[in-house]
Amino acid sequence: MVAPVEDEDIRAVRLIDAQTKAVQLFDAITDRGLVRPGAGEKQLSNEIRDLAAEMFGTTKFWHKRIVRSGINTLQPYRENPPDRLIEEDDIVFCDFGPIFEQWEADFGRTFVLGDDPVKHGLRDALPAVFAAGREHFEAHPDITGAQLYARVVELAQEAGWEFGGQIAGHLVGEFPHEKIAGDEIGSYIAPGSDRPMRRLDHSGRQCHWILEIHLVDRERGIGGFVEELLDLGDHRP
Repeated sequence: MVAPVEDEDIRAVRLIDAQTKAVQLFDAITDRGLVRPGAGEKQLSNEIRDLAAEMFGTTKFWHKRIVRSGINTLQPYRENPPDRLIEEDDIVFCDFGPIFEQWEADFGRTFVLGDDPVKHGLRDALPAVFAAGREHFEAHPDITGAQLYARVVELAQEAGWEFGGQIAGHLVGEFPHEKIAGDEIGSYIAPGSDRPMRRLDHSGRQCHWILEIHLVDRERGIGGFVEELLDLGDHRP
């Protein structure tokens, strides 16, 4: 375990650098055509794990690696649906938490195979809802996790989708993670998280947040997902 970094500027730089590496990893997933028909979700997860090791020497992920396709994209993080083969004209999302030099990233993106306009529309709605959620956060200095969650749910509905997650994000920091546990609701962007998000943590350091957007269409049996840093950096999904 590394000692906590007290300088907030250094902490911010290292978290942004970790996310930049995650962006590069996901760009390589696309460039190498890893998301493809006939691949299993677990198979693709292992291939991305191996790609992270090849590119960055990454061997640790602070949360379970998630690849979900088709009907499985309706399921939130805590569920563990059975492994599924990716099909032609499928929708797929990946959610990975790689650790880069002891700093956590948490990054998610959605991929669409084929030309289905509804699936493309869902994928394209994700960055717009994310950007609107970030703008709401930026415009309300005293916002709580519960308030931001409520607004993100509204934004999803306004865009014509259902919000599929029980949370809309969480704290992020140095590894090991910011002691997120199921009963520590203040660590999440979720109902009941009533403390201001802009605050110091138990060690007196600035809290930093991940925003995650999970949109679903239950009638069609599809969902999409995007996540990255909320309060640092300017990489728009």
